[in-house]
Amino acid sequence: MGTILSSRTTKDDKIVCEVLLNYEEALQLKGHVKKVYMFSEDNAKIKTNLSGRGKNEATKYFLIPKELRYNIMLKDKVKCQKIETDSKVIFIYQVDKIRL
Repeated sequence: MGTILSSRTTKDDKIVCEVLLNYEEALQLKGHVKKVYMFSEDNAKIKTNLSGRGKNEATKYFLIPKELRYNIMLKDKVKCQKIETDSKVIFIYQVDKIRL
């Protein structure tokens, strides 16, 4: 888990942050330094559930809460990323918005 050490505002209203990460977390970026998003575990306020189907519930589904279902096309491809920490597993799903 990273920590923001300092931040400052630039002239064009952008924020420059200095972030402290564990070496393993930095390796998970796999050298990608563009299109990096920062988020905090503390922002996750909407509760949802997992659903299991099939024999011994071998197939798992992440249920999307009603509050978050707008602008999602179910036929589009979805990208997924898994981040593991000592105490948590974090799944990040990337879905394109509806094209109007």
